[in-house]
Amino acid sequence: MPKKILRWGGLAFLVFFVAYRPQSAANVVTTIGGSLLDIANGFGDFFAQLGG
Repeated sequence: MPKKILRWGGLAFLVFFVAYRPQSAANVVTTIGGSLLDIANGFGDFFAQLGG
């Protein structure tokens, strides 16, 4: 039951955040995406060095 409440509460917060602060929400997504891309590039460089 608590998981269900937390899930719906998180979804409601996400909708509220996007609806009332779209620029901030876009900045968060951009930052997270950039971080994930940096991590992927780091792994790619690591494995490229192993093969070289």
